Amino acid sequence: MGEPRTIHFVSLGCAKNRVDTEVMLGVSDQSGFEIVEDPAAAQVIVVNTCGFIGPAKAESVDTILEMSAHKASGSCEKLVVAGCLSQRYPEELSRELPEVDHFLGSSDMLKLKSVLGGAKERMLVGNPAQYTMRASDPRVLSGETHRAYMKIAEGCNRECSFCAIPSFRGKQRSRTIEDLVREAGILAAAGVVELNLISQDTVAYGRDLAKRESLAELLSALAAVDGIRWVRAHYLYPEKLSDSLIETIAQQEKVLPYIDMPLQHASDSMLRAMRRGHGGDRMYKVVERLRRAIPDLVFRTTFIVGHPGETEADFEELRSFVEWAEFDHVGVFLYSPEEGTPSHDMADAVDADVAAARYETLMDVQRPISRERLDLRVGTELDVLVEGLSDESDLLLQGRWWGQAPEVDGSVYLANGTARAGEMRRVLVTDAADYDLMADFIDAPGGRDAPPDAKDPRQAKVKLRTVP
Repeated sequence: MGEPRTIHFVSLGCAKNRVDTEVMLGVSDQSGFEIVEDPAAAQVIVVNTCGFIGPAKAESVDTILEMSAHKASGSCEKLVVAGCLSQRYPEELSRELPEVDHFLGSSDMLKLKSVLGGAKERMLVGNPAQYTMRASDPRVLSGETHRAYMKIAEGCNRECSFCAIPSFRGKQRSRTIEDLVREAGILAAAGVVELNLISQDTVAYGRDLAKRESLAELLSALAAVDGIRWVRAHYLYPEKLSDSLIETIAQQEKVLPYIDMPLQHASDSMLRAMRRGHGGDRMYKVVERLRRAIPDLVFRTTFIVGHPGETEADFEELRSFVEWAEFDHVGVFLYSPEEGTPSHDMADAVDADVAAARYETLMDVQRPISRERLDLRVGTELDVLVEGLSDESDLLLQGRWWGQAPEVDGSVYLANGTARAGEMRRVLVTDAADYDLMADFIDAPGGRDAPPDAKDPRQAKVKLRTVP
């Protein structure tokens, strides 16, 4: 038997793209390919692209060109481009990138099997509406194997004026609870203890299904899967938050009291221009409602600055809202004009320097708030999911407490003891920085359980603010 053929992957963009890449990793594994870290050693290179905003598109094109160099200097025989960029611009890419041997769209992961089997057809971009992920799809986890993203739906039914995603991801297509529970069982058997639920609009989960299954039902079902310790829901929109969903997040032990809600702005005029479906008053009410209903809530959100028509008064409303709300984690994005969206053709574009200054201002407003929220954890006990050696020093371990989502919210640095990646350990928080915590293990080295007299980490006293 000859040496196995080799393949290298580059995954760009969001966590949903990462899941798609992991499916293609599974296809490659089933096809007998060896996955290699060095692109120079790969006979096939796959670039899974992002086509969401301008900088992401530029990064995708640069990466394709970088990888194409290996066709001349390395072992590469085939260059495959997949994902949102090829779904959005199939003709342009086919014309401008002759170096690419095959194009797959944002929902064509399983077609990689035919490419690896010797298919000759170059353009394999299909209709995204024809694909919804299933638990039976092959998948190889990338990165830490104790946590996984779970894509609960494909596509989006929203009509936000700045976003092109529905045009190349299609309408929402939810997976059934039965299928998702099956996948959770497969992941748990592989050592996963943390599930991060993702989609374009997670709170709308199940509305397109015949049984009208709900996100609250899904969360409870996943929390019941043996081996799963944490279930976290991302991308919850403020509209149609049901009492049952809020109750599930507040009361279900394994469902984390962590809300990731992309609010985007707080000004009435900006929310109308963005077609968000609500006004600024809704923002205050939803924060108040969630703070009141969910003990010790950790709240993450994102905002866009520099959207066409954003005035100084609009930005001041946003700044004031951020000061009032005291979010734990905030991400700020500069508006990116995307062709084919209503916002692209709106008048009153914001000067790039003005938008950049607003970005810096909002981050400066949020930074001490994030620090203050973390300072309140100093002296308390928390459960931490250990992730391995620290990126900062080989003398430290690194992990996350339940109030930190992977890759976006900072880390907990552990200065004493030993632990394996994937262990859930009890710690005492000793110090805080702007986005990170320092802590010491308080259970025995190598132990997994909290001591009998340890207090519930969710009961730590955290200052909350409500509408006056």
